[in-house]
Formats: sequence, structure tokens, C-alpha cells
Amino acid sequence: MANATKKAPSKSPQAKTAKGANDSMLQEFFADSIKDIYYAEKHIIKTLPKMAKAATSPELKQAFQEHLEVSKTHVTRLEKVFELLGQKPQAKKCEAIEGITKEGEGIIEDTEQGTATRDVGLIMAAQKVEHYEISTYGGLSQLATTLGFDDAAELLTATLEEEKEADMMLTGIAENDVNYSAAEEGGEDN
Repeated sequence: MANATKKAPSKSPQAKTAKGANDSMLQEFFADSIKDIYYAEKHIIKTLPKMAKAATSPELKQAFQEHLEVSKTHVTRLEKVFELLGQKPQAKKCEAIEGITKEGEGIIEDTEQGTATRDVGLIMAAQKVEHYEISTYGGLSQLATTLGFDDAAELLTATLEEEKEADMMLTGIAENDVNYSAAEEGGEDN
């Protein structure tokens, strides 16, 4: 009877879940989510040049151009994750990024060219993208760890950190210049 209440030695959380993870629902969800963010990154690569062109602030233009190159690296990392999963890179339409970038296009259409107000809108739109990516890469990194895909977790965490840096850079541009310049612009009702 004493043996019946005795607990078995506990395995690490990674050892418990990694066994058989290749055919689990969680692993399928993880792979599907990688396809989703792969689409998002490729879509962002198409969108960033439009944002750079629409920006007035040289610092903001440069930030968008630099993040374009960083986003290309993110696509390459995701392709490595697909390889680690034994899958061919495949994109699945990401409705979230479609909506966020459509909102950004609306800001370009609805604000006056050459204004700091447009730059404020562009920064806010870009930060919405960054926050989506931060939450996605944070979750994916944890799932990769849970599933025992340590190499994939490392790649996803590297991208997560770069997305956080991009968000902080955009905040700095807004706080140090763009927001103040926009506050000084006159409205249509003169």
C-alpha cells in the first residue's frame, strides 16, 4: 500500500511533452502558426517600402528601410524552422497582418503627405505590426521549447528580440521628434 501512494520520479516538462510531439495536436498547431507568421513576414516585406516612401522624417524612413532588411532575415530564419520540422516552407494567409497593414494603408490615404502627423500614424501602424509579431514570436518560442524543438526556439527567440528592438526604436523616434512636430502642425480649420 505504501508503494501505491509513492510518486514516480518526475520527468522534466520537456521530456514529458517532446516524446511523440511530432504527431500531437500541439505540434500541428505550432507548424500551422509558423506558416501564418511566414506569410506575415513576407507580407511585411512588401509593405515596408510603401511605408518608407510615405514617411517624412528621414529617421523614420531609415528605420523602415533597416527593418526591411531585418524582416528578410526573419523569413530566412523561419525557413530554417521549417527545415528543422522536416517541412517545406509554406505560407498560410495571416488575416491579422492583412488587417493591420490595411489600416496602415488607410493612414497613408487619410493623412496629408509630408506631414509629421502622417509619420505619427505610420509609427502607430508599424508598432501594431511589431506588437503582433512580438506576441506571436513569444508564443512560438515557448511552444518550440515545450515540444523539444530547442534549435527552432533559439531562432524564434532571436527574432523576438529583434522585434522588441524595432518597437523600442519606433517609440524613440516618436518621443524624440515626430510627436512634437505633429503637435505643432495646423489643422484644416484655419
